[in-house]
Amino acid sequence: MESITFRVGGGRGKEQQENCGGFHQVPLNYPRYSRTEYETMAESQLDLLLTEYGLPMVGNLEQKRKFAIGAFLWPR
Repeated sequence: MESITFRVGGGRGKEQQENCGGFHQVPLNYPRYSRTEYETMAESQLDLLLTEYGLPMVGNLEQKRKFAIGAFLWPR
């Protein structure tokens, strides 16, 4: 897994590079699951989905489901 770097200081003087943190490989497609799918999704699938988006979470299954619903479903 490669990390993305960016220049600090506008390129003047000595160039410095810093790691962009955990957001270096965010998937291009936003997850398209319904509330019902999140509510019935297996814990292993939720863990994989959250980790894929750089959102690893520690907690029980119910906490992970609520987090995913809050993160990926927007009110209409």
